[in-house]
Amino acid sequence: MAAPLERLDRLFSRLGYGSRAELRDWLRAERVRVGPELARKAGERVDPALVRIDGEPLDHPDGLYLLYHKPLGKVCAHGEPRSIYTDFPASWSVRRPAINSVGRLDADTSGTLLVTDDGAWLHRWTHPRRAVPRVYLVGLAEPVDDALLAPLRSGELLLDGEISPCLPATVEVQSPKHLRLTLREGRYHEVRRMMAALGNRVETLHREAFGPFRVDDLQPGTWRLLAPAERILP
Repeated sequence: MAAPLERLDRLFSRLGYGSRAELRDWLRAERVRVGPELARKAGERVDPALVRIDGEPLDHPDGLYLLYHKPLGKVCAHGEPRSIYTDFPASWSVRRPAINSVGRLDADTSGTLLVTDDGAWLHRWTHPRRAVPRVYLVGLAEPVDDALLAPLRSGELLLDGEISPCLPATVEVQSPKHLRLTLREGRYHEVRRMMAALGNRVETLHREAFGPFRVDDLQPGTWRLLAPAERILP
């Protein structure tokens, strides 16, 4: 199926290359081609795959889909000195829409995070009906006995300030102070609040997996593009 045609000026702006006025300057300088032909009009409808700027193809005109290893200390917010988005090309934050994380991990949580500029794809991954499994490695301040973890598995644990209980969690005790916890929802600070409800405190938190995605082969602060087959929701 052929790619849908898009106005050149809208495409140029959407991908963060500049304003319509800047595009006209590029056209006059003969820097833009569509296939073998020079582009002449900002309003020309084009196939994004055929556009070249200074001989180079456009930067992912079909969208950005990334797997990112979030390091400790970074936050999932734009415009912050500790923002995760400083780990990506600056032009990606001026795309429209800009790249955003699929859900959030707080500054004291590391691990698996998806990043995209496709709002519909982001929404589908985070919608509660999908119940995407999220696997966390949890380090606790105090030892815990497996028998004391029954409230996490019950589906009856009610967090402070909430009116519906947490969905049942899968809990594996790795050592007295270390758990592998699998959740199927993304409530605010859910792991920390669950442990607090049991009278314990989270000291370390790493998201090992989000759905089928893991960052075992990525160093903290690095990312890779998802292959087209990986973008398909299970």
